[in-house]
Amino acid sequence: MTRTTFFGDTARPPDCLEVTEASLIQSVEKVTLIENRDGKGVTWFHPRACMVLPSGNSQTPSVFMTMQEIAGSDFFGPVHFTESVDLGKTWSEPEAIKPLGQFSVPGHDGLKQGVCDVVPQYHVPSKSTLALGHNVYYRGNHFSGNDQLARFPVYAVRRPGGSWGALKKLEWNDPRGAFMYSNGCGQRVVMPDGDIIMSFTFGAQSAARSVAGVRCSFDGETLTVKEVGPAIASNIKRGLLEPSVTLFNQRFYMTMRAEDDRGYFAVSDDGLDYSDKIPWAWDDGEALAMSTTQQHWLTHSEGLYLVYTRKDSSNADVIRWRAPLFAAQVDTKKCCLIRSTEQVVLPLVNDGNNALMGNFHVTNVSLDESWVTVGEWFTKDKVYGDLLLGRIRWKQPNCLSLF
Repeated sequence: MTRTTFFGDTARPPDCLEVTEASLIQSVEKVTLIENRDGKGVTWFHPRACMVLPSGNSQTPSVFMTMQEIAGSDFFGPVHFTESVDLGKTWSEPEAIKPLGQFSVPGHDGLKQGVCDVVPQYHVPSKSTLALGHNVYYRGNHFSGNDQLARFPVYAVRRPGGSWGALKKLEWNDPRGAFMYSNGCGQRVVMPDGDIIMSFTFGAQSAARSVAGVRCSFDGETLTVKEVGPAIASNIKRGLLEPSVTLFNQRFYMTMRAEDDRGYFAVSDDGLDYSDKIPWAWDDGEALAMSTTQQHWLTHSEGLYLVYTRKDSSNADVIRWRAPLFAAQVDTKKCCLIRSTEQVVLPLVNDGNNALMGNFHVTNVSLDESWVTVGEWFTKDKVYGDLLLGRIRWKQPNCLSLF
């Protein structure tokens, strides 16, 4: 594929952000991957990256990133991908992933089914990349809330040679998921035996959703649910949404978006049976004010971090306080965030209209570096915004596997 430089001499200079002495983080650099503040290009959203083992004569892992155009609230174009073979210095031109496109729904005139909230992850045993999201329905040029049929996880597999398998549904034959179950936007963990530890959010149409830990098998072609753990519930509005899972010091951690001005997490020894949900709070006991927005894990071998949004004096005019993106270290013994380690990963930008940055992803790309990727969304008059990367450099090597 043709390679293009998304940032460098022609892009705006990066913003280097101050960090705290208590943190494992040495520096954070804001990088603009694709510029679209003028709205003349594509406004990319849902940028999520994973590392891929080198093939052929290459000695360097490549970066594979999926993303989608955003054209309105919850209205996304077909899933595309781009690749970098030089750790993000240059990227290939975005290319559509055909099985993760859109198609007409038989028997429903004018209704189309698409895919959104995709997260790619490399699977070492099969040398394949699993791109997992969920289905969504559109009518015309907008998300059709009245036409949402049963929703469930869907995926496509990029095989070692680069070809794509067909779109598949992740089957879960449980009545609790008859209307809706999903792993959209969720981080997951590939185990040494090839199994995948992840999570579901699920619920009936009129009921608040619950979350649960999930273990799946994956053979490089088909993802299969092996076991689903006990549910964690909330009865407030839509309940618990968009869970993400990580593994740190042999324990699994799951963080959850909620609709009660809080976010929650839970801990498990096996990735299935989790503790009761715990609201995110500072080490002095003050709860964080969060407004129905996802959180994700930034995992270092010497410390666990959370990346999140929250209410702050600077963002009172931002919808759901969806900017800036913060990071803070988790005190895993006291089950809280360490306030002194909080820092901004990607700052709030106001050009007369506040950019939203609520849908983001975290990727460890080397021993020394991790990324937070996000698409800005300015909504005044038209949809526009840049594709951004927060480049986190560590004070000491991160000895976790990249795969």
